[in-house]
Amino acid sequence: MADEHEIHHLMTMLDEAGSAYRVNEAGDGLEERVTPAVRDAVRHAIADAAVAPAAGSAADHLATAWRAAYGRGPDPERAYSESIKAVEAAAHALVEPSNAKATLGSMLGVIRNSRQKFGFAIPTSVDDPIAPAEALMRTLWNGQTSRHGGQTPTSPETLESARAGVHLAATLVQWFVSGAVTRLP
Repeated sequence: MADEHEIHHLMTMLDEAGSAYRVNEAGDGLEERVTPAVRDAVRHAIADAAVAPAAGSAADHLATAWRAAYGRGPDPERAYSESIKAVEAAAHALVEPSNAKATLGSMLGVIRNSRQKFGFAIPTSVDDPIAPAEALMRTLWNGQTSRHGGQTPTSPETLESARAGVHLAATLVQWFVSGAVTRLP
């Protein structure tokens, strides 16, 4: 492990060379450069999930998804899978607390069948406040085409879809841990 001075020197060299990579937050590897505001939004979602007891392992899954999407040697399938796990962990206690084996798919079923039990911080023009969160959850769920085998070949997630999935997951994790999505009495 490099010391702080060595890491700073490496960061300076990468910056001055206009590298497409930067030293990651842990200082133990490289990751692709991303607009700082975007990187910070994901970092804040991870930090918020890490201190929210009801979020379970959401922070770990989201951090792993980020590394798989933006680290050297990206792994799109892992990034996408970990993104889904992050949302499942963050939403579990709120959406399906009595189901120990809840999945994003089963949570979407609960929402579909009892939408009146959920609220969202932003008022919507229709009488369906959970629709924004449900739409993002469904997009993430439907986008993972490689999760099951079948008669026809599955298509692995692309890097672009995996990165989009990480950002959808970061938004959803933040919404669930911040209280933007609520369960109504």
